[in-house]
Amino acid sequence: MLSIEVLFSYWSHKELATNAVILLNLIGALLLGLLVGYERSYHGRAAGMRTYGLVCMASAALTVIGGYPGDWFGGHSTATLAASDPTRIVQGIVTGIGFLGAGVIMREGFNISGLTTAASIWASSVIGVMVGIGFYLSAMGLAMLCAGAMIFISKLEAWLPSRHAIAITMRFKPGFMPQEKALRAMALQRGYEIAGGSLMIAFDAGMQEWRFVAQALSKRSGAPISILSAELTAFEGIESFQLSHARN
Repeated sequence: MLSIEVLFSYWSHKELATNAVILLNLIGALLLGLLVGYERSYHGRAAGMRTYGLVCMASAALTVIGGYPGDWFGGHSTATLAASDPTRIVQGIVTGIGFLGAGVIMREGFNISGLTTAASIWASSVIGVMVGIGFYLSAMGLAMLCAGAMIFISKLEAWLPSRHAIAITMRFKPGFMPQEKALRAMALQRGYEIAGGSLMIAFDAGMQEWRFVAQALSKRSGAPISILSAELTAFEGIESFQLSHARN
């Protein structure tokens, strides 16, 4: 039966102490996830600090709550756990939300978008799980950490040293034979280098099509995409081209 005592049991000293330990775990996981994500962000990869931080923190949340089953549902979990297995419900939720998150990720060539949105959807499902089992303080903390990560970490990424990348597709006129060495030299002159393993070459209707990722040598180097577009427009051997930022 619902009573004031039952409601206050969710905010007892024992429950608050458990929530404090969980929050410390979440903060630590967030910081470690940001550290790994910064390495990816620095090299211009699609998944950056926000994505890694959210996934690492939400994963820690799901793991750490499994260590305190006696504190689930305000400490009244003994009878509930005997009648059902909430861990199976949690597994089903995480699996289902994973498919939902995959649906918002879009890829066009080297350009990937929606990774942070997918990670935030998955993290929000973890928040719902924590609310469902009665870890209200930890759920509120996770929600604030997620929101803060999505709002402020992008500003932190912009402040930290990084190397932006541009996805380039060039279709050459019939008979024109581009040289990789010359292409790499032209990229260096404009503050870029061709990322290793990114070059793709296709041949159709007598014309070659080259696709690759040009990565800036540093945060302040690299010609703007508008200038690159103007130069490619004036290049006689190019039939058509496409430029886009190769990040999420």
